[in-house]
Amino acid sequence: MHRHVIFITSPLEASHVARIRSVAGADVDVTHEPDLLPQTRYVADHKGVPGFKRTADQELRWRSHLQRATILWDFPAGSPEQGGGLSLAPNVSWVQTTSSGVGQQVKDFGLVDSDVLVTTARGVHAKPLAEFAMMALLNHTKRLSHLMEEQRAHRWERYCGEGLSGKTLLVVGSGKVGSEVGRLAGAFGMRVEAIVRRPGPDRSAELNADAVFGLDRLDEAVGRADAIVLAAPHTPLTDGLFGRAVIALMKRGIVFINIGRGQLVDEDALIEALQDGRIGFAALDVARVEPLPSASPLWDLPNVLISPHSASTISSENEAITDIFCHNIPLFLNGSRSAMLNVLNKAEMY
Repeated sequence: MHRHVIFITSPLEASHVARIRSVAGADVDVTHEPDLLPQTRYVADHKGVPGFKRTADQELRWRSHLQRATILWDFPAGSPEQGGGLSLAPNVSWVQTTSSGVGQQVKDFGLVDSDVLVTTARGVHAKPLAEFAMMALLNHTKRLSHLMEEQRAHRWERYCGEGLSGKTLLVVGSGKVGSEVGRLAGAFGMRVEAIVRRPGPDRSAELNADAVFGLDRLDEAVGRADAIVLAAPHTPLTDGLFGRAVIALMKRGIVFINIGRGQLVDEDALIEALQDGRIGFAALDVARVEPLPSASPLWDLPNVLISPHSASTISSENEAITDIFCHNIPLFLNGSRSAMLNVLNKAEMY
């Protein structure tokens, strides 16, 4: 009987590893050696401290475990020459990732046409990302920065803010994240419009949107919006989607929130629009180049909030990803792949 080996290749709390062992059962080896992984900087840190290097002995053990593995928790970090991707793991048939947006990674690793099954963390980050989007909207409309400045100055001067009710929010890329953004925005009385790859009137309830359109309606939808939330993955269809021409169609003073990927936006055009007031406020959890270069003007613009690609990270993240993995393990072992959660469509990259 073929014996499966699960290898944990990114930092994971011992309690979650124990759960995986319990579900996998006695016929599956679960290998978790924390000394082969970098120390974490925060809860649910999947990359660990920068510059981590294994000793010669650790590297031998690392490569040995990859050689034996048939199932991986996360892609091994590093370049392909260092074991990144699956270059040192020829027997792997399934990878559970800790992110949802791994389409480009799968493409870069040359796995699109392979038989390797990839399942993602799709849905795990929907609530924290949607909360970040609402935080950004409230931050701007309630003029939080003004209040903080006034408090620091010990100044009591009444002022006028704005409300969200009645405003139009455009969500671009309404998967589970966009759907949760729509739900929360609707609770604040906003009109929610969604741009998706496969539109249809039957999708409104699913996406918590008042109206759903295809990408061919992006230009007109942008012109109606008081706020825009990007929640789309990076694919050939979405690369550079928000270029100079689309940004020019926005209402003056619009709120722009990107919780998708930095590659969706022409960053130079974004900076120009922020500087001249076309975009009144931007909250950016992602950037075209990450970490955001220290010389980027975005750091110092007063109408920009920078988040270091951390809006999705909360203390319960690994628990939720482990739930997905533990749900899928018996299905994979029994050959019931069609019933597995979050299987990546490698051709469409999401």
